Amino acid sequence: MGSSVADLPHPFDPLSLAEIETAITTVKKAHGDVFFNVVALHEPRKAEMTAWLAAPETAPRPKRVADLAVIAPGGKVYDALVTLDEPKIIKWELLDGEQPIITMEELQLVEHIVRSDPKVIEQCILSGVPEGEMEKVFCDPWTIGYDERYGSSVRLQQAFMYYRPNIDDCQYTFPLDFCPIYAADKKEIIAIDIPKVRRPLSKAPPINYHPAAVEAQGGHRKDLTPINVTQPEGVSFQVKGREIEWQNWKFHIGFSYREGIVLNNITFNDKGNVRPIFFRLSLAEMVVPYGNPEHPHQRKHALDQGEYGAGYMANSLSLGCDCKGSIHYLDAHFPTQAGGVRTIKNAICIHEEDSGILFKHTDFRDDSVIVTRGRKLIVQQIFTAANYEYVVAWVFHQDGTIQPEIKLTGILNTYAMDPEEDTHGWGTQVYPGVNAHNHQHLFCLRIDPNVDGPDNTVFMTDAVPSEAPVGSPENFYGNGFYAKRTKLATTGEAMTQYNGATSRTWDICNTSKLHPYSKKPSSYKLVSREVPGLLPKEGSLVWKRAAFARHAVHVTKYRDDQLWPAGRHVPQTSGEPSKGITEWIGDGSESVDNTDIVLWHTFGLTHFPAPEDFPIMPAEPMTLLLRPRHFFASNPVMDVPPSYSSTPSQLLANGSGVLDAADKISKLAFPNGNGANGASCCSTNGATNGN
Repeated sequence: MGSSVADLPHPFDPLSLAEIETAITTVKKAHGDVFFNVVALHEPRKAEMTAWLAAPETAPRPKRVADLAVIAPGGKVYDALVTLDEPKIIKWELLDGEQPIITMEELQLVEHIVRSDPKVIEQCILSGVPEGEMEKVFCDPWTIGYDERYGSSVRLQQAFMYYRPNIDDCQYTFPLDFCPIYAADKKEIIAIDIPKVRRPLSKAPPINYHPAAVEAQGGHRKDLTPINVTQPEGVSFQVKGREIEWQNWKFHIGFSYREGIVLNNITFNDKGNVRPIFFRLSLAEMVVPYGNPEHPHQRKHALDQGEYGAGYMANSLSLGCDCKGSIHYLDAHFPTQAGGVRTIKNAICIHEEDSGILFKHTDFRDDSVIVTRGRKLIVQQIFTAANYEYVVAWVFHQDGTIQPEIKLTGILNTYAMDPEEDTHGWGTQVYPGVNAHNHQHLFCLRIDPNVDGPDNTVFMTDAVPSEAPVGSPENFYGNGFYAKRTKLATTGEAMTQYNGATSRTWDICNTSKLHPYSKKPSSYKLVSREVPGLLPKEGSLVWKRAAFARHAVHVTKYRDDQLWPAGRHVPQTSGEPSKGITEWIGDGSESVDNTDIVLWHTFGLTHFPAPEDFPIMPAEPMTLLLRPRHFFASNPVMDVPPSYSSTPSQLLANGSGVLDAADKISKLAFPNGNGANGASCCSTNGATNGN
């Protein structure tokens, strides 16, 4: 018997283990043993998908297709497409001078090669590593970025070298000053970059963050009591396959080897009217440029998602640690390079959290009050890019707001330094002999809007004072100010920067749907304040390779497969010409007015390291908002049940009908100390209102 429609995967679902195996088997039959760097969902064409979403019972179901990038013997790279319903290769394209994403297996192999290479051993001994202790030498392999000596045809990695005196020591305390270059086709070290000024291995004692080391330094804090998150009646969301419904929201949760979490077909049920908001949301690319201009540090600018993959590097999350409370997990399936399959258990965690006050008002005349607490839904993953951890959360709020949030933790990338060496401002000595270079973390959010329909327009909004002078009829007292809106009608006009002085935001509007009261278009506003500019100069290697980071916002016309702003294949690109977004923008004349568009937003932070960041960094958060504006008729969360509500008439009636739905778990921290024991949760003067 064949599968029923109900058993079929949703067209947005990532490939299953069986589908990955089918694609691999199909390619092996036709082309023998190749290395599989990518076997992933080839996303359905938007026109087909939109038609199916509108009428899933009658419209043709988009076919399941696998997208592959493989490396054949001799280093030849191919892009391929394989249909999965009736397995067949429908595309097999030889690439010229392009390298696909680096797999975890490729990264792990480098460390074994460097430990046995005679020239690396020689440099380790010269640096001060005791002879015969190569098992204590470690490396963080990165793609080489780009090196003009080798170009793009030879698949290369650079190895940042470290020493661990003991297996539990933090290796980043003992960086080595040379950098081997590894060639994947030969599986050998082909060169070693050695600095002009040598820096010997640090003799400082280890500084560690694991429990035994902390105990040796005085122990952990003893003054913490448990905080538990409980939902005795279960969660408030429902999951069917990979589709989730929560508080009027409904969307599909995908997972890409490259982007990690991908959210599709995001809608909001507005009092029975299911309204489309976004077709697709993802964190599409990132770049981490380092600020030391000395060779070979100019190569340090990781495009982590395009070069290694936020999905491939995903952590397996655990209850009570990475995710706390009542958790639902989703797994991720990927190929191995040799053609097997692997599963990352619990790659995504989904849970609810209390989000504090949703709204409140107290009338000062009589202490009548209403207070409603909010909650939020969090869809989260964590990925480890060598030394850094990135916690990526998509936070959904009851009022229609979506809040992408990223937390950075992990360990600084470090380099050796001599005692009292001048870092020339390019870095900071965070521990004796440890130089942590200045760097940025710049993330590119891909927003495929569908605000009340597919045809949208972006406006830039600035808070500005009135142009009319003080004393003029239009602005006699000089206090006038307004929101100045500038339509971004072409791809060229849309290349815009953040301006904190004007509280700049960007509105994604459906200009054909005006609000009945404000007469302004239905929209979602991008509110983002952590938007540093790309600090490497125009013409620098990273400026050329990571063109998406040149502006805070770009807008392009939607086209299938324009998913990744640094290009499809990122490792070893020279940036000449720049790939991805610059190709799509062209001369800047294409219209993006009232059409199917994509907004690309680059945000992040600039990190000047300090000793407090070492040997492990406290998590540093950054966040932004996608907020409904002129979208709902009025406050959309007035129907969320309040914790407490009293009206003037109820108070006049001696509290008859006052609602007190506050939880009965909260209690006074010090019941015998200060505080109004037994007072209502919302009394403003300490008196008890209501029961």
